[in-house]
Amino acid sequence: MRVERVPFRLITAATAAVFLAACGQKQSAPPPQTPEVGIVTVQPTSVPVIAELPGRTNAFLVAQVRARVDGIVLRREFVEGAEVKQGQRLYKIDPAPYIAALNNAKATLAKAQANVASQNALTGRYKVLVAANAVSKQDYDNAVAAQGQAVADVAAGKAAVDTAQINLGYTDVVSPITGRTGLSQVTPGAYVQASAATLLTTVQQLDPIYVDLTQSSVDGLKLRRQIQDGRLQTQGIHAAKVSLVLEDGRVYPEQGKLQFSDVSVDQSTGSVTVRAIFDNKDRVLLPGMFVRARIEEGTNDKALVVPQIGITHDQKGQPTALVVNKDDKVELRQLVTGGTFGNNWVVDSGLNPGDRVIVNGVEKAKPGMQVKPVAAQLPAQPASGAAAGQAPAASGAGATPDNANSASGATGPSAAAPGAASGNASGAQAAPASAASGA
Repeated sequence: MRVERVPFRLITAATAAVFLAACGQKQSAPPPQTPEVGIVTVQPTSVPVIAELPGRTNAFLVAQVRARVDGIVLRREFVEGAEVKQGQRLYKIDPAPYIAALNNAKATLAKAQANVASQNALTGRYKVLVAANAVSKQDYDNAVAAQGQAVADVAAGKAAVDTAQINLGYTDVVSPITGRTGLSQVTPGAYVQASAATLLTTVQQLDPIYVDLTQSSVDGLKLRRQIQDGRLQTQGIHAAKVSLVLEDGRVYPEQGKLQFSDVSVDQSTGSVTVRAIFDNKDRVLLPGMFVRARIEEGTNDKALVVPQIGITHDQKGQPTALVVNKDDKVELRQLVTGGTFGNNWVVDSGLNPGDRVIVNGVEKAKPGMQVKPVAAQLPAQPASGAAAGQAPAASGAGATPDNANSASGATGPSAAAPGAASGNASGAQAAPASAASGA
């Protein structure tokens, strides 16, 4: 078989041609596109600071109705759980022994009064006789002493009558306050004793009603520090607005007022007690109910807020955000958040005014990557007042509507949203957040 030899020059030329063709194809491939991300530019905004504190309701007045005399209960004259007026009779204790005691005291008083008349006459006669030396001076002195004793016996008799009348009055057990009665602790026929201070029932005034709240001393210090730094403006504790969220999640329709804050810290819990007062005409609030109070403590005029979709959490649970720097490159920022405001997070540290935070296309951006920032498209936010009152919060919440721009220049619909801002990571009522592009 004859094998033809291919000249080496032809092989070299063919190889060079293939290599040049491959290079040409590589050079003609389009360059990779810079990913496009939606950003908001954070700017200082006014945010109400709402603290959400747990607490329990307590009656405005509490009266424990107890027996003040011994005796058998003849009847109960109220309906358990009903409203009673001050002075209304609740129980009747057998008055017979006390009527007898009163009559005996009156008789003793009458006897003492009669003795006074006799002693007065005797003393008058002895006075004349002693002047004529008809009786001894000692006899006269004895008559004067007997007269004084008779007068004292009258006074004692009057006191005994008063005491007997008081004890007889105690057989009518009346309500010391206006309020709602509790369960009756005794039944007709029961024997009660004043010495044992037998509890008969309890009457509680429910309108108005107290709400005793618990605030940690740490939160109290943080609040004072923000006021001193000028970051927080407050109207004063006595003017602070308070709203309640009930156990079933409903917002109590009445606004309350703060009464006082305890001056000492509970050493076992590290907290202080804050007392608020609420109208309770419909008796919705009952003593012992667990509630959450949302207190508007003031306003942070320099708050930085970021839409919640722009903040993620790392493996340690720390909040982070991706920021586009002046070179349009992505930076990872570690944040400290202070609560929610509508659909936004309030950022305490980690961001500066003018920073551009990525909220759209976060999954496409990586630290150090070159990106193309555009105005973010934010979803519409509901403006329901009911939803605002039920907005969840981390450790504080509120129900005060406030419209503010959290960032400027964004495209896309935006409306008032439920939520709140809190120095304790709180949720409150309504404020829109607009996104902006600094690109």
